[in-house]
Amino acid sequence: METVLVQINNSKAYKFLEDLADMQIIKLIKKSDQAEQKLSEKYAGKLPSEIAYELQNFIAQSRNEWNSSSI
Repeated sequence: METVLVQINNSKAYKFLEDLADMQIIKLIKKSDQAEQKLSEKYAGKLPSEIAYELQNFIAQSRNEWNSSSI
């Protein structure tokens, strides 16, 4: 089985999908209305702290180089 996301542009299309669900050909899954999780919360603690520290240093260095360069 595969799950797909479908945008419904017409009420007849939704009725058609409901009919397919009634025939047990497809299953309709309602999209959750809850707010999406912030990326900072989603990925908090995913990197080892040593790598995160190195990444922060690299970003700071890159910003400094970008800001000091003259174009």
